[in-house]
Amino acid sequence: MDMSIDMQHQAMGYDRTATMFSPEGHLLQVEYAEKTVRLGSSSIGMVCSDGVFIIADKRVNDRLVVQKTASKVYEIDSHLIASVAGIVSDARVLIEKSQVLAQQHRVTYDSPVEIELIVKEISNIKQQFTQYGGARPFGVSLMMAGIDNGRPELYASDVTGNYSAYYANAIGEDDEKIKEILRQKYKQTMTLKQGIKLALEIYQEIKAKKYNLDKIELAYVKSETGKLERLEGEKIQDYTK
Repeated sequence: MDMSIDMQHQAMGYDRTATMFSPEGHLLQVEYAEKTVRLGSSSIGMVCSDGVFIIADKRVNDRLVVQKTASKVYEIDSHLIASVAGIVSDARVLIEKSQVLAQQHRVTYDSPVEIELIVKEISNIKQQFTQYGGARPFGVSLMMAGIDNGRPELYASDVTGNYSAYYANAIGEDDEKIKEILRQKYKQTMTLKQGIKLALEIYQEIKAKKYNLDKIELAYVKSETGKLERLEGEKIQDYTK
C-alpha cells in the first residue's frame, strides 16, 4: 500500500527535529506544535472604543480543582494582560518571562512597558526554539492586551514567533470559527460592554450545550484608568443582558 507524503516524511525523519526542513519547505515539528495549540481552550481578545479585554474558557471540569488556580488570563503588569492556548506548562515559562521584563522596565525607566516590546521579546524566544537543535518549539500561542499611552492594543504571537497587532482575535480551540464570526460582527466603535456581550454570544454559539458561564474568565483594561479588572462566572452575568 502506498504511503501518504506525510507518512513518508515521518519515515524519513523530517519530523524528528525542529531544524530540518521537509522537501516541501515545512518544519514538521513546528506544524505539530500548531496543531497542539488548536487543542487548547479558546480565548477571545477585542479592542474597543473605551478599552481592551480578553475573555477565556478555562475548560476545567474537575470539581476537585481549585478554580482560581486554573486561571487562563494572566496579569503581566497593572496595565497588561495575556492569555494562552496550547501546553500551559510551556506558557508559564513565557508568562513569567513577560512579568520579569515588565518589572525590569518599571525599575529602570519608572514607566509602564510598551506592549509590543514584551510581545517582540517573547516572539524572539519562540523563534529561537524553531531554529536551534536540542529543543522542541514552544507549543503555545499567546495573546496580549493592554493600554499603551492611553490607546488600547491587542497582539498575538504564534508558535513560529510571528506576531501581529489585531482589532479582534481568537486563539485555541475553534479559533477559525470564532474569527469568522468576528469578521462579520466586530466593529471598532464597540464599547467594552458591547464587545464582551458579543464574545459571550460567540461562545454560546460555538459551544452550544457545553457552554457554561461558570468556566468563563474575563479581564479588561479601560483606557481611562489604565488598570486591569478581572471577573469570573456569575459576575460576568451583567454583560449578557
